[in-house]
Parts: sequence; C-alpha cells; structure tokens
Amino acid sequence: MPRRVLGHETLLVLGLSLGASGVSALISFAGALTRPGGLEDQAARLNGSHAPDRPWLDLAWQLFGIATALVPVLLVAHLLTREGAGGRGGPGLRGIGFDLRRPGFDLGWGAVVAAGIGGSGLLLYLGARASGLNLTVVPESLPDVWWKIPVLIASAIQNSVVEEVIVVGYLLRRLDGLGWSPVAALAASSLLRGSYHLYQGIGGFVGNVAMGVIFVLLYRRWGRVGPLVAAHALIDIVAFVGYALLAGRVDWLPTA
Repeated sequence: MPRRVLGHETLLVLGLSLGASGVSALISFAGALTRPGGLEDQAARLNGSHAPDRPWLDLAWQLFGIATALVPVLLVAHLLTREGAGGRGGPGLRGIGFDLRRPGFDLGWGAVVAAGIGGSGLLLYLGARASGLNLTVVPESLPDVWWKIPVLIASAIQNSVVEEVIVVGYLLRRLDGLGWSPVAALAASSLLRGSYHLYQGIGGFVGNVAMGVIFVLLYRRWGRVGPLVAAHALIDIVAFVGYALLAGRVDWLPTA
C-alpha cells in the first residue's frame, strides 16, 4: 500500500476514535483550568447514568455505548485483513496478537502487568490530586440496579480492547509501515494515550504516558496486544467495581 494512502488511513482511523478523544479531552481540560476553583474541586465522571429513573432504558443506552465504541476496532480488523498483497488477505487482528492462540500467556502476564501498574497508578492519582494537579476521578455513578457490576465490567473490557488494539497494535504497525523509527513510534503512541486522558488532569496525562511507554515496550517484546488488553481490563475492572463498592466507605478514596 502506498505510504500516502497508509498515512491517510491512519489519520482517518484516529479521527474516528482515540485521536478525536484526545482533542475532546484537551478541550475539557482547558475548560477545567479556566473554571473557578482548583482542579481537585472538580470531577471527571466516567460510566454515568443516561436515564437514572428508568433502569431498562438506561441499560439500553449503556449497551449501545459499549457496542458502538467497539466499531473502530472492527474497522481496524477489516483494514488489517485487506492489507494482503496479490488478493490474499492480510493477518487481521491475529497479526497484532489479538486472538485466542495463547490465552494462558495473555491472562498470566496481563495479571502481572496489572498488579505492577495498578498500585503505582493509584498512588500517582492520589498524589496528583493532593497536589492540585488532577480532577477527582469518579469511575462510576450508576444507580444501584442489578446490571450495574456487569455493565462496569463490560465497559472496562471495551476500553481495554479499543485502546490496546488501536493505540498499540494498529498504530505501531502503521507507523512502522510509514518508516517511523521505533523511538518516534513509541513517543507517538504514548503521547496519544496520555492525550485522551487529559480530561482527568496532569496526573492522568503523565500516568498514562508512562503506561503507554511500558505497553509499547512489552508489545515490541511479545508481539501481542493480548496481554495488554488483559492487563488494561483488569486495571479498569478493579477501578470501576472497586469504586462502586468502596466509595463513601473508606476515607482514603476521594469522592465528588
């Protein structure tokens, strides 16, 4: 595929997914900076309710949001399948290691990575908020209904699939094809990850850039996004479900 076409494709995929999220987060952060009061007095809310007084309608909106967020991943799978030369199909998502060939490896190393990053990430967030560099992150504000925990788990898995498939597997594959150096590709992937977390504040940006560097290095070593998806999903599941269970019950967890 010509490099110009490859570059346009990459920009379009990012424009339909996490690149647009990065711009949105930047605008949100600018709004938080210019609003009266400190960042720590403001809240960044995730997984909110769309119809708190009508649980079944709310559930429909939650599932719709999760499903539509995965469409860019399906687009990436389609594009990777079409990239084969001579009419032969490309590797698809298998080419970036998002498949079921090595479930034990993916889950095992994913758990190890999640344990290492999760704890340090929480400490960074608490420190950044105490320093006035971060908003108060509210991972969920769903009503207490029967589908709350399953939806939070599904949302965590959706986040992990979208981010790791697009920002690591797909983006690095395309930047390599465009002739970017490994260091430049690492910087682009990591800064993109940080950009769409900027709505949380400086701490969210810095922490996710650092996570991005680690994830790119691990992907280069393993050639698979599977462990990264597993790690990210575990981190978000603990954050979302943990907040739902602990908010207001422990003193160390900030709430809005």
